[in-house]
Amino acid sequence: MKFIGIIPARYGSTRFPGKPLAEICGKTVIRRVYEQSKLALDTVVVATDDERIYNDVESFGGKVVMTRADHKCGTDRCLEAYEAITTPFWREQNDKDTVIINIQGDEPFIQPEQIETLMACFNDENTDIATLVRPFTDKDSQEALENVNTPKVQWDKATHVAQMFSRKVIACADGTHYRHIGIYAYRADVLEKITKLPQSPLEIEERLEQLRWLENGYRIRVGVTDTKTIGIDTPEDLQQAIEWYKLNG
Repeated sequence: MKFIGIIPARYGSTRFPGKPLAEICGKTVIRRVYEQSKLALDTVVVATDDERIYNDVESFGGKVVMTRADHKCGTDRCLEAYEAITTPFWREQNDKDTVIINIQGDEPFIQPEQIETLMACFNDENTDIATLVRPFTDKDSQEALENVNTPKVQWDKATHVAQMFSRKVIACADGTHYRHIGIYAYRADVLEKITKLPQSPLEIEERLEQLRWLENGYRIRVGVTDTKTIGIDTPEDLQQAIEWYKLNG
């Protein structure tokens, strides 16, 4: 099985424009994501629509491709990047044995073991798509659980297959709650298919693209991580990340 990490990175962001190029103690956010990903993967590519990000990745020796600016989601950008770094003949021969890992470009402290957990999901030949979840703990507040900006996951612990994603509070059959960690992996042939699917009713209601895949019968396997990471969505998150790095980096 061949694994390719792709990091979609847009410059535009409603809450924090230019965040891939924001610095954390001397390195840009996108550089930290790239370097952390390379600890687990031989092949990592940044997919961007902005020359500033492209030039930054090139400056530290990273692999980067330019992609269209009109993609609606990171999944579509991943497909364009995958097609840019491979040939049609190569894909015809290797798609079924290749997994694309969509790594969030605003997760500068993603850990290699999290990526490895995701990769292990494909030891099951029936896995189409995989993603990560992290349990809510006693230290998490009720406010954190009810936060609509934090998607939750209901999954079958016997099969490790996702049953539902929601911004509302949902629980597994045993009553435990899990937050969704927005990193995905797809078999390459599956990635090509899901990008062609029309939006589904649940996806529109919840504003979660993975519901489109579930509603179309794709099997999303769940990997569990206990590792907490810091996603950069706002300038306040960036400051929190800087302080965390000063203490733990």
